[in-house]
Amino acid sequence: MAYTHDRIMADTGIDDAEARVRAALTEAGFGVLTEIDVKATMKKKIDKDMDGYKILGACNPDMAWEAIGLAPRIGAMLPCNVILRSVEGGTEVSAIDPVASMQAVDNAELHKVAGQVRDMLVRAVDAA
Repeated sequence: MAYTHDRIMADTGIDDAEARVRAALTEAGFGVLTEIDVKATMKKKIDKDMDGYKILGACNPDMAWEAIGLAPRIGAMLPCNVILRSVEGGTEVSAIDPVASMQAVDNAELHKVAGQVRDMLVRAVDAA
């Protein structure tokens, strides 16, 4: 089972891709709660260079509320990460598949919520 939904944004730099992804996430009802600039962090912490790589932690409050109500410890698996990675010819965008990540949790109702969130993330990534 694939664990991400991926898209290449051809001829798009990481900064432009990030702006478009953030706008699409907002349109889909997500907020970005966390942001990690992996490239900058690796340079600062271990003096290693790498191509652009950012992790955005996206959360839809209504879906998170429902998921936490169904499985209070599920917060350990939140928010939903979306990565932006510089690749030859553009930027790759990858969003976690919540259905794949929730396979470890035995809760059918939670799996339904994860399916809804997956559909929302796929639409956002594809719309960016």
